[in-house]
Amino acid sequence: MLPKFWWSPLLCVGLLACNPQTGEKKPVADPATALAADGDHMVSINAADAPAPPAPVLPAKDKPWPELLLENGKAWVSCGTDYAGENGDGTELAAFDRASMDAALEPCKERGLVRVRYAGKINPSFAAMMTRLAVVADAMKISRRILDLDSSGGQVEAAIVAGDSIGESGWTIWVREGSVCHSACVFVLAAGDNRLISGKVGIHRMMRISSSASSRAELNKELHEVYDNVKDYLQRNGVAVGVADLMMTVPNRSLRVLTNEELKQYGLDGTNAVQDDLERIKQMRKCGDDFVRRKDSFLIAFDRECKVEGADLEAVNRCGQALKEQFGFPDEVCPEESPLSEIDTAMLEPMPTAIPTGAAESVVAPAAVAAPAVSAQVGASSTRK
Repeated sequence: MLPKFWWSPLLCVGLLACNPQTGEKKPVADPATALAADGDHMVSINAADAPAPPAPVLPAKDKPWPELLLENGKAWVSCGTDYAGENGDGTELAAFDRASMDAALEPCKERGLVRVRYAGKINPSFAAMMTRLAVVADAMKISRRILDLDSSGGQVEAAIVAGDSIGESGWTIWVREGSVCHSACVFVLAAGDNRLISGKVGIHRMMRISSSASSRAELNKELHEVYDNVKDYLQRNGVAVGVADLMMTVPNRSLRVLTNEELKQYGLDGTNAVQDDLERIKQMRKCGDDFVRRKDSFLIAFDRECKVEGADLEAVNRCGQALKEQFGFPDEVCPEESPLSEIDTAMLEPMPTAIPTGAAESVVAPAAVAAPAVSAQVGASSTRK
């Protein structure tokens, strides 16, 4: 189907916050323990109980970065879009100090394209990783950035922190066939400049850790503050706040998979509406009225003719490439701003296969999720000017 804050797991027990005989409060659940056991729930942490955030990332190359361990997830780096080829998902990103991340992204510098495959939970370490990746990509002038995402969810607050970083640094997000984006992952998806979805996107209610609620009214009051933050976040990313309202109706142990039509209706599929407005203003100045009109026409045709329900990424890519010729893309004056520009770059230069000394060993994508090369660029270039 084409389809910044700290938060953690929710307390599933909240009916009795005090001992009925003594009136003494029960010990508060350890957030770290709850995080490890949250399964596929979407969780939120009380600010007073949240673990201390890691030290901020220092972008200067001559300053050390704090140690970072990626918890409940793995990441790989590739300089191409073909995850079915011999390079698969690329090189595992096993260390997150500045030198290791420089080495991992260096092969992508010449082509100006990086694809990061992440499979795992949405948590503070994921958010920190995305911030560091943006710092390194900025330093190397790697402007085309793809987050190839597969996540069953995690912490709401961490998703928003990661999303704000993603929204400021120009990422296209894939949920490819065989992958999912459930629960808190949807907030990460919302932040992409563009989103291409062939996997499943699902939502449900969040839970709160260390809740003191003993009634529905009290629990609702606690969650209201969280949902107000969520709605503000969705609005600044061009996503309908109705997504948050719909989440409230789905039990946290259930899952509501959004249809292709709902993804479009809520603004989760294709071009980010807010980013599109910004890019149109910039492109009007740089590329001219005719470019913007042709691009608008292309986007309408792409949505109508290529992004049909049930189409896989290869079919979408072939259709988009054919449409580009009809509308005069890639544009000679503004090739990087042209739609599907990642594929143009991929075709011009061979993808590097040599991995710098010190980088992690290469891994290949599992056969179950392998698929042909596609463009991560749905509707607009992720290059920012």
